[in-house]
Order: sequence, then structure tokens, then C-alpha cells
Amino acid sequence: MGGTVKKAYDLLESRENAYMLQQFSNPANTQVHFDTTGPEIWEDTMGKVDIFVMGVGSGGTVSRVGRYLKSMNPNVKIYGLEPAESNVLNVGKPGPHAITGNGVGFKPDILDMDILEEVIEASLIQLFNTPSVTSDDAVKMARELALKEGLMVGISSGANTVAALKLAQRPENKGKLIVTIHASFGERYLSSVLFQELRDEALKMEPVSVD
Repeated sequence: MGGTVKKAYDLLESRENAYMLQQFSNPANTQVHFDTTGPEIWEDTMGKVDIFVMGVGSGGTVSRVGRYLKSMNPNVKIYGLEPAESNVLNVGKPGPHAITGNGVGFKPDILDMDILEEVIEASLIQLFNTPSVTSDDAVKMARELALKEGLMVGISSGANTVAALKLAQRPENKGKLIVTIHASFGERYLSSVLFQELRDEALKMEPVSVD
């Protein structure tokens, strides 16, 4: 992602009348979640939300949803999520992974780390007894949500669901209302690893005559 951002800046400098919204540092990115997403979660849960967990891409959603929920109830716990293969927010190293939109390889300017109880990832297993959330976990969960729940979501939504379930397994969270967001639609992942098995199956199918 760092290379993508650099390329965007190169285009900005080389083209007249160009403008870059820069979602990683634009305060409008976070503000919209304080104004809309946070209140929606609060209202839909009737103020009973205990935990909010969200994957970190730009960090806009988790930062300001977290701020809003804590403004309504300081006891709400906010958790971030990054790919176990690219644990930059836990002082690890960037690396390749399949969770599109998360784990951008650097700390975005708008990400509010102070709001987070924890960023869930593999290196915290021993300290927090938190299993990792890998790309494979995310892909498998996205498929399961489609097959069992009728929710055609993307890989990052699968990762969010895995993180929510792992938080629910902690003894201290028994009976807690945990909220996450499915912000990705599966149709955008038709050419990705998410549907690789279906593509392989289709390629193996023998032609059948309609006569």
C-alpha cells in the first residue's frame, strides 16, 4: 500500500488540476463515522453495545466509531484488527496477506491508537491468550458466512467476524454484546482467493450438449 500511496502522490505532482483525497490522513474520513456509523450502532443496539471490533485499513472507522461509543458509554471496549502476517501496529513488520483493505503496512495518520484496548494479531498470543487472525481464517469465514448465513461478504468482513468470535470466547466477555461491521461485498472478490475453489471447479466441468 505504501507504494500505491507514493504513486498517487507522483500523479498528483505531475498533473495539473489534480486533487488527492488521501483517506489515510483526511479528517473527513473519520468524522463521517462519528456522525453516522457510531450513532447507528448505538441506536440499533439500544445503547447496550459492550465491545466494538474492526479491522484497520485507514483506521477511520474504528477510530471515530470508537470515540462516539465511548462518548456515550466510557466502558465500551474498542478493538482493532490487523493481519497476523503484517503486524505493523504491534511493532511488527509489513508483509503480504490476503485481507484486502486491512494491514496497509504503515500506521495511518488518522488512526487513533489511544482509543484501542488492543490490536488483535498473532504476536499477542502468549500475553493476551488471543489466537491469531490470519488471511486463511478470514477467507474461510467469508465463505462460511455466505453458505450458512446468506451473507455474501468480502475477506475483510470475514476477518472482522473471526475477531468478534475470538473476543466472544474470552471468559471475561461472556454475555457481552459484540459489534463488528461487514463493509465489504463478496461480488468484488470474484477474481480473488475467496472464490478460487469455485473457479477451479468450473474449469473442471465437462461441456454438456443441450440437444
